[in-house]
Amino acid sequence: MPKRKVRKARMKKPRHRTRKAPGAAGGKLPKEAVTLIVMLRAREGQETLLEAELRALVGPSRREEGCLTYSLHRCIDTPGALLLHEVWASREAHTEHVHTRHFLRWNASKDTLLASRDANFWKQIA
Repeated sequence: MPKRKVRKARMKKPRHRTRKAPGAAGGKLPKEAVTLIVMLRAREGQETLLEAELRALVGPSRREEGCLTYSLHRCIDTPGALLLHEVWASREAHTEHVHTRHFLRWNASKDTLLASRDANFWKQIA
């Protein structure tokens, strides 16, 4: 009687899929998506408070329908300079954002904290 070869069963490694935000790692954003870049500079002596107020916006904004990305960055070369990088599913989604309670709270106090603010909407082209 011939011997049968016994194959060892290979254990498959479980696949872990990580969910990436649209546009992450160079991916394409939805057609209607808009990116908002906001550069802010704190008034002298208001750097810590400005950062705290902006940090308070991050969590609630990320939970909003239509928010694809909402991140806060601190400049490593210029003290008191911060940047908000926001990506919204559409311009309408951003319009809804500016009517939320957390944004209106920020909007009411921003003038006392800011020396300057520059904001521009961008559209992904590649």
